[in-house]
Amino acid sequence: MTSAIDSTETPRTPCNAVFRSPRRSSPHTPPPMGTSPPRDAARPLDPRARSNASASASTIPASWDAWLSTQNAALARAGVDRALRPVTPTDDAARHLARRDTHERWRANAPDLGESCDAPGPRETVRAFGGNDYLGLSAHARCRAAAARAAAAHGCGPRSSALVSGYTDAHRALERSLAALCETEECVLFPSGYGANATTLAATCGSSECAIFSDALNHASIVDGCRLAKASGASVFVFPHRDYDALERALRRCEAPRRVVVSDSLFSMDGDYADVERLARMKREHGFLLVLDEAHATLVCGARGGGVAQRHGACADVDVHVGTLSKAVGAHGGFVACSREMKRFLVSRARGQIFSTALPAPVVAAALESLRVVEETPSIRENLWRNVARFDAAVRAKPRLAATTRPLESPIGVFIVGAPDAALRASAELLRRGFHVPAIRPPTVPEGTCRLRVTLSAAHRPGDIDALADALDDVLSAETTTTTTTRSKL
Repeated sequence: MTSAIDSTETPRTPCNAVFRSPRRSSPHTPPPMGTSPPRDAARPLDPRARSNASASASTIPASWDAWLSTQNAALARAGVDRALRPVTPTDDAARHLARRDTHERWRANAPDLGESCDAPGPRETVRAFGGNDYLGLSAHARCRAAAARAAAAHGCGPRSSALVSGYTDAHRALERSLAALCETEECVLFPSGYGANATTLAATCGSSECAIFSDALNHASIVDGCRLAKASGASVFVFPHRDYDALERALRRCEAPRRVVVSDSLFSMDGDYADVERLARMKREHGFLLVLDEAHATLVCGARGGGVAQRHGACADVDVHVGTLSKAVGAHGGFVACSREMKRFLVSRARGQIFSTALPAPVVAAALESLRVVEETPSIRENLWRNVARFDAAVRAKPRLAATTRPLESPIGVFIVGAPDAALRASAELLRRGFHVPAIRPPTVPEGTCRLRVTLSAAHRPGDIDALADALDDVLSAETTTTTTTRSKL
């Protein structure tokens, strides 16, 4: 895709191909399958990998069984088959436990569909630097107590969609709190952040009179929302990551009656930000609907935790604030903070909200308490940013390590390694040393840019952060191809 996007041409979009940009291909496109070897020619499965498959004969049709075998073999051969990594949470959000068998499989990149949960043996403690619990609220005593009280009083609450009987006073209180946080009139809850993005875009943009402009590195939920909208007639244009000059040119050439610009505010695999101030200025000039996904910025950025838009005083310029309750809030679910008219429309047309059971009572109670905790205890957010500064300083003090990344400006640190095997080796060695730092590989990131992704939390101790920087420096210095390829990838 070129920088200038011609609105008169057939758009090269995730709906008929993949999101593309000069710097990076789509993070969500599976590799071509083609002709694959038979199952026994694929990468050998770990002999310990067992399931209950032998308990009863499979009734899946032979043609489907053969297709699944072929596809799984192709995934294994391409090195992009995935595995579950079971952990046991603790009362410390910065640490978790895992069985030794799980860690052995993890370090060997071996298959695990959950079978390691059944393995005997001791559990080992790991310092968690791979999740998105930025404030440690998932394990906060007040949030746990609130969830427990709600469960004791109501169980999971009414099990129905919000439009039937699943919506309660607690749901309304949570929506009001989130609307106040994002400085909007209203808010509508969704079962997940993915559902909020995908079905909001499908509902609002699914028309031939609508054109969507999307950053090339947007989250998969936005990608899929664009696909759904295009299936209903919308045009989708993808501009290179943070290339707002290309976006400007595309907007000037677009004649669609309704236009939408959608972007992550904090990009999860790179740790950088959208230029919300420029997007706001462009919106005022071009009159498009601005949709901002604040999933990784809610409670992290902004004077009160309202996100990147709030940090730049641009909440009023954002028409649709999409967020999640499963990251810094430490609970589960998604939301859209918006105008009253937008909520009225989404309640009637957003299928991900209409046809999903409302959030369970304990989840709503935990999310509400998280918002109260953050408002009453600003030191939690301050501690997160102290940890970000501490980790950045520790990395900058190590020239070899600093060469694999950019200065840290968010709780997400990205260390480019290059090849998949090198990233897996580095992640495995860090796990052996007691740190969970995941290796991010294709198709999540493009070939040649495999990376270690570090996420920081207010729950991390200074000593853990210093020790991680030392371990990263030691481990990555052993990967001799790292520093020769990094700067061109950043």
